[in-house]
Parts: sequence; structure tokens; C-alpha cells
Amino acid sequence: MPDDRLINDPDGGMPRLLEIMRRLRDPETGCPWDIAQDFASIAPYTIEEAYEVADAIERNAWSELEGELGDLLFQSVFHAQMASEAGHFDFDDVVRNIADKMVARHPHIFGDESRDKSAEQQTVDWERVKAAERGNARTLDGVALGLPALMRAVKLQKRAARVGFDWPDTAQVVDKIAEEAAELVEARDTLTQEKVAEEYGDLLFVMANLGRHLGVDPEEALRAANGKFTRRFNMIEDALAASGRTPGDSDLAEMDALWDAAKVAERSRVKE
Repeated sequence: MPDDRLINDPDGGMPRLLEIMRRLRDPETGCPWDIAQDFASIAPYTIEEAYEVADAIERNAWSELEGELGDLLFQSVFHAQMASEAGHFDFDDVVRNIADKMVARHPHIFGDESRDKSAEQQTVDWERVKAAERGNARTLDGVALGLPALMRAVKLQKRAARVGFDWPDTAQVVDKIAEEAAELVEARDTLTQEKVAEEYGDLLFVMANLGRHLGVDPEEALRAANGKFTRRFNMIEDALAASGRTPGDSDLAEMDALWDAAKVAERSRVKE
């Protein structure tokens, strides 16, 4: 029988969590679902857990954040266990790697550089150290393919901007948006659906660039817009429900009027 003392020790800390993960993946006595997983199958859960952390923070849901951070930590433990089984690395290697990286990238704290600089200058220095670590790699190498598309677009644009490939001001970006919008309309009217999708992607890419030039994070801005849309559409449903109806019982004109009323109500609450 396995010794379960560590498994059942509430104060077991990281050793307890690592042992739980090892036991879950045990090929003879572990959980069939956990045993069946690989890096690719777990990656979507890792991304999902990161977004649930961000969601809890955005809602100031601190009691939930504790659990969400644990879920995200477990994802790291899961990947490290699979890597250990395959002989790639283990959890201690992961910890050592990030600790070494943090020390190397903060010479103003752990080395002999001056700490007397702004957060903005530290961001510049951080990118400089990262570039040195990449060595002779191509400019856009290392921007993760698995990032959300808008986030990756901004990271690609920032990398290109560091070597001078960037518009100098927002006016040129806005002009490019108008150009891409016109090309999208032309594609819609005369070209294939594949070309329409390509032109739509070009327009989204330039919109992300405009956000970067304006100091707006496109991913956060779209998340906020999603939240606003959800709130206002819920208000439409609530208004219809008050008369015993659903959106399916209404029409666009009525729902559009209710949408405008929801906007007015939101603005009134903000002023209060």
C-alpha cells in the first residue's frame, strides 16, 4: 500500500502537490484520464486557467483568485510531471530556470547596476536583456503561436517596431485602416470567401496596431467591450421578461430601442 501521509497532510506544501500529481499519472494506479493526457491535450486547459485568473482579478473576486491561482499552478505541475516522465526536465528544473532568469534580468536588484530608474526604463532594459538572450535569432522568433491572436499581433508589432519597422504616428495607422476597410469591401463584392477572410484579418491586424499606438491593449479593450455588450443585452432580456416575453418574441426595432435605453441607464449610474 502506498504511504498516504504526505497526500493527506494539509501543510505538505509543494511536495504534497507534486506527489499528488505523480500519483495521478502513475501508469498502474493513477487516474485513467490524467494518464491519457499529453502536452497538447493539456495546453488548452492551461490557457483557460490563465484567463480565469485574469477574470477573477478583473472582478476583484479575491476569494476566487486563490483557487484560480491554484488551478494555474497545477497546470505547471502537470506539464512538469509529463516532462519528467519523458526525460526532458522536472519541476525543480522549472523552478531553477525561472529563478535564474529573474536574477539575470534584474541586475539592478541582484547585481551591481543602479536601482535608480523608472518602471518604463526597466521595461526597455528587460527587452534588451531578452534580445541578448535570443542572440542571433530572427526579430520575430519566440513570439508564441499559442497566444490569443490580438495579443500576438501586438507582440509581433512591438518586435518589428524595435528595429524601426513602424509608423511614426497614429494618423498613418488610421489611413491604413481606411485602406484595409476599402479592400475588405471590394473583396466582399468581387472576390472569394477566402480572400474576404484574408482582408478581414489584415483589418484586424491594423486595428491592433492602432491600439498599440494609442496605448490601448486590444485584448483588454475587446474584453471590456464583450462585458459591456453582455450587460446591455441582459438588460434587454430583463426588460422583455418584465412583460413575459423573450428576445424571440421581439424584433430588432424594439430591441434596438431597449439597447439605447440600457445605454442611458448605464450612463446615469456612472454619473451617480
